[in-house]
Amino acid sequence: MTTAYPLQWPAGRPRTDRYRRENGKFDVTFTRARDNIVDEVRLLCGGRWATDPNIVISTNIGLRRDGLPLAGQRAPDDPGVAVYFTYKKRQMSFACDRWLKIEHNMQAIAKTIEALRGIARWGTGDMLEAAFTGFTALPSPGAVRHWREVIGVGPEVRDLTAIRSEYRRRAAQHHPDRAGGSHDAMTELNAALAAAEKELS
Repeated sequence: MTTAYPLQWPAGRPRTDRYRRENGKFDVTFTRARDNIVDEVRLLCGGRWATDPNIVISTNIGLRRDGLPLAGQRAPDDPGVAVYFTYKKRQMSFACDRWLKIEHNMQAIAKTIEALRGIARWGTGDMLEAAFTGFTALPSPGAVRHWREVIGVGPEVRDLTAIRSEYRRRAAQHHPDRAGGSHDAMTELNAALAAAEKELS
């Protein structure tokens, strides 16, 4: 499960060192950059007649009710942005943290998707498929999942009582003594609860 908050960086993608980040040349607001990503993904996936591409814009910015990043917040220390969506039944991911401002990283992703739409319009289909090969979202072996994903709670849940309740429900399912349960699943679940308690207490 991909989380919109906090930032879930694609597994296996290198990060830009903080001291290597640059000032962007984009003249764009946060709201416009966010909306540009949504528009470009929808156009790439077939416009308004396409099936829902399940867009997730993952950042360290809090969320609106519809799950998109909320404008007008303090800039986070980590300006990275990762965008996930479904294209032709494949999970795709684009990520950028080259620029110092989060809206510039979002606009860079929107411009990249716009360029790929140009390949689709003016190139051949195999060129677009080849270009997309590097953007397919694949979990890396042994990647540590965020505790919210393991326990199964969204970013709006901050109450430890509710989190512990969901933990107990999942522990009953994944216990090694139950059919389908395993020691690995319980170890991951226990580590997730510990991480949640550390973060929220």
